[in-house]
Amino acid sequence: MSVEKTSSTPEVDEKGSEVILEETSHEQAARFAPGTIVIDEVAEKKLVRKWDKILLPLLMIIYLLGYLDRTNMGNARLMGLTTDVLGGDPTGQRYAWINSAFYFAYIIFQYPGTIFGKYFPQNIWLGLAATGWGVCCTLQATSFNFAGLFVARFGVGVFESMFSPNMSLYFTFFYTRKEIGKRLGIWFACASIAGAFGGLIAYGVQHIKSSVQLWKLLFIIEGIPAVIFGLSSIYLLPDRPETTKYLTEEERALAIVRMNRGGQKEVEGTLNKAHVKAAFKDWKIYLYGAIYFGVNTAASALGAFLPTIIAQLGFTAAQAQLLTVPPYAAGAAILIATNFISDHFQSRGIPMVFASLWGGIGYLLLLVSTSVGVRYFATFLITSSTYTVIGLSIAWFPYNMGSESKRAAGIPVFQSIGQCGSICGSNIFPTADAPRYFKGFGLSCGFSFATALVAAAMTVFFRYENARRDREYGVIDRNAPVDTSDADDSKGFRYTV
Repeated sequence: MSVEKTSSTPEVDEKGSEVILEETSHEQAARFAPGTIVIDEVAEKKLVRKWDKILLPLLMIIYLLGYLDRTNMGNARLMGLTTDVLGGDPTGQRYAWINSAFYFAYIIFQYPGTIFGKYFPQNIWLGLAATGWGVCCTLQATSFNFAGLFVARFGVGVFESMFSPNMSLYFTFFYTRKEIGKRLGIWFACASIAGAFGGLIAYGVQHIKSSVQLWKLLFIIEGIPAVIFGLSSIYLLPDRPETTKYLTEEERALAIVRMNRGGQKEVEGTLNKAHVKAAFKDWKIYLYGAIYFGVNTAASALGAFLPTIIAQLGFTAAQAQLLTVPPYAAGAAILIATNFISDHFQSRGIPMVFASLWGGIGYLLLLVSTSVGVRYFATFLITSSTYTVIGLSIAWFPYNMGSESKRAAGIPVFQSIGQCGSICGSNIFPTADAPRYFKGFGLSCGFSFATALVAAAMTVFFRYENARRDREYGVIDRNAPVDTSDADDSKGFRYTV
């Protein structure tokens, strides 16, 4: 049996097999495997495969449905939504407010949605969130004026704020920092895939002959599946490794040891208030927010305006719906490939720099070119850049907060700042600027290049800080349990670069 070496002292059991006592997780593990844990590479790979089979498919479907519900306003706009509900909306301001309603709710509720979520079983919390946004998306079809649509859209944002910010924390319960990048990348690729599916679904809906307005059918078709999968996930998703029904006692003990690698797990249902306060004082979290602000400006603009932008290249509404599919599909493929490379080299910052730069180039092309082919190619650069940077962000930032409680507090802080960019992106493409949208493209271009600059600066800082701690406190085993009583200020904690 191969045994993974840790900082603990090996002992030998009565059969002569080597076992490892994990000091920081000994107490928790003792409940499941009488005080000792046998760590073996084969068993660990089997456990990771089990998580992949249980978690990834269901979370991917739920997130795909959630992102469909989040971004379908852009498709509905081409189906007559503004004419039927918003009085024609000649300036585009009413549509911008409706699109912003989601982000107002998301910003307001994601902090309590993440903090309170730590006190509840994760499967129940996440399942109710998905059910709630599906209901609200479906109710958008019953809207007959601006106020009704605004309230329904606000409701979608409330429930999504309980789900997406929690994902970065939820994945850390099951995957180590060496494994999480590609998994979060595959999961978040569903956001881009949803854009592709959204275009296909919208294209199909536009060919339905019905007495019901087509935009209403779109909301119903995309809302009801989220309700079904949300309710199902309450029973199918695991809570945490120490409470899930899917593991044997040996697998459970091993899963707990994995949660302590490079850190220290917290008791389920608890919150370290000192670490919560530390999150608000940490300047790094506000820089994370600055990066997230810039990239979310582009992300919200894509969801709300990409079909319109493509339509104004000279295509019909139905053709524009269909032509949104390839950029989103390319974005998903590049996101997944980049995250796999990022995991292999254990580097998040450098791939983020390059992804931000090619996004900035895409916006430059939209600003300076009048060629339909060049401008359509630019949408590929922008879509792949946007989703790649967000995917890298959610894999990078949480693991640089040194405890579960600091993550629970810090993730919604930087994401709240970032979602302010979503409101910005919803309001920088007024109808009067069509078809060139100089203001929207110019601001998005600037944000892309600024993101590259900040990501490069943070990479340099993390490398410097890791080297300083190695010099002062000694080189540490990144897989060993670490006392993180001071969160990421602890002497044994090292940043992911």
